[in-house]
Amino acid sequence: MKIKDLILIACLLLPTMAVAGIPDFPWMKSVGARCTPQNTQIFRVNNYGAKGDGEMLCTSSIQHAIDACSQSGGGTVTFAPGIYQTGSIYLKNNVTLCIPKGTMLIGSEKLSDYPLIETRAAGIEMKWPSAIINVIGQKNVMLTGDGVIHARGKVFWNKYREMRKEYDPKKLRWVVDYDCARPQSVLIQNSEDVTVKGLVFYQSGFWTIHILYSQYVSVDGVTIDNNIGGTGPSTDGIDIDSSSKVLVENSYVNCNDDNFCLKSGRDADGLRVNIPCEYVVIRNCKAGRGDGLFTCGSETSGGIRHVVAYNLEGDSTKYGLRFKSTITRGGTIEDITISHVVMKNMKIPIVVDLNWLPTYNQNKLPDGYTMSNIPAHWKKLLQQVAPEQGMPKFKNITFSDITATGCLQCIKVEGIKASTIDGFKLDNVHLEGKDSGSIKYANDWDVTNSSIKSLDDSKVKITNTKNINWQE
Repeated sequence: MKIKDLILIACLLLPTMAVAGIPDFPWMKSVGARCTPQNTQIFRVNNYGAKGDGEMLCTSSIQHAIDACSQSGGGTVTFAPGIYQTGSIYLKNNVTLCIPKGTMLIGSEKLSDYPLIETRAAGIEMKWPSAIINVIGQKNVMLTGDGVIHARGKVFWNKYREMRKEYDPKKLRWVVDYDCARPQSVLIQNSEDVTVKGLVFYQSGFWTIHILYSQYVSVDGVTIDNNIGGTGPSTDGIDIDSSSKVLVENSYVNCNDDNFCLKSGRDADGLRVNIPCEYVVIRNCKAGRGDGLFTCGSETSGGIRHVVAYNLEGDSTKYGLRFKSTITRGGTIEDITISHVVMKNMKIPIVVDLNWLPTYNQNKLPDGYTMSNIPAHWKKLLQQVAPEQGMPKFKNITFSDITATGCLQCIKVEGIKASTIDGFKLDNVHLEGKDSGSIKYANDWDVTNSSIKSLDDSKVKITNTKNINWQE
């Protein structure tokens, strides 16, 4: 049995909604794709000139098959077994793209094969390369199969690292992520009723599955492993970005950045767009390596709310349940429920940080540059945000039935005087680690039937707080 099958079976064996304490809000029944393409017509890319030899660039052949399928009313576009090299392709209404067992799509290593489009990259609206597979402005679309999408992103990882060597000494760390254009594996943008199911993704050049400005999207049973052949910068797993009614389930992510992540825009540009990420369910999922099993932020400008995550497991992920933003970002992160989570071998299982990575977030134009000779996206990043707009707020977040073992630090919560971390509830949360950790600038917490155990038997350092009711 293949490792992918073992992972999916393990996920499906996790506790279900019948387990006591699993949240069941009425809105949860409305998340995910409401329909999938039903037309039974079959369109084989091989009949449009594609060859699965791993050498031929098949972009135009695959796209012709997709276009023909959509124009005829929909159906399934599929492949004979083989390896198909492609640049960006664009799915259309009522089309299923099926990558069957024995078939691998490999991404072109040439950036020119990914046309620039108007989109959002890491919280800023700008021109950015198309993904390998794009669903833009479409309805009723499915991407599925038992095959593999290998993005071959290592060439783009190396490009980024070389640019860091040039940018960091110039004090341009804050912009290098945007100047180093890298294609994603899947982009779902301004679309609805989209399903991604059952595929394996390797070595994404940038984020793997990006759900942007969309609604009624399902991601089910995918495996993402971006840590083959090295580790890539910003190779997030699944990013839900200013979207609503999204369901992610039965999936496994092993990457080099955030595993399952919610976002809603960055700084002045994100505040201008002002679209929340809301009504999201993430369940029955696992994470291996990465920077966050479940992450909110750091792009929080439009707000993140009405989120439920349950039946999650993380092993050797750097952080577990992670909330991050900064004082130029704004947005309210609220009404989030996280339940039935098992974590081990992490740096910190619960972390809240309102001043995350200042070198990335505190933008300043170095000497030698002027506003007249810089790109448009630099100007967006440099646009000032008034303090009353830029202050994010984290409140009303519930953690229940959570365990973490083998960690370095049990908990780290750092609000600021101008924006305290308020209304958190912890019930049956048990964390074990080398150090207990700390809570700063937090108010009105309710902690019951919970414990923190450190090797030195120290207590959590609690400072600048009010009404932290901790009952073990």
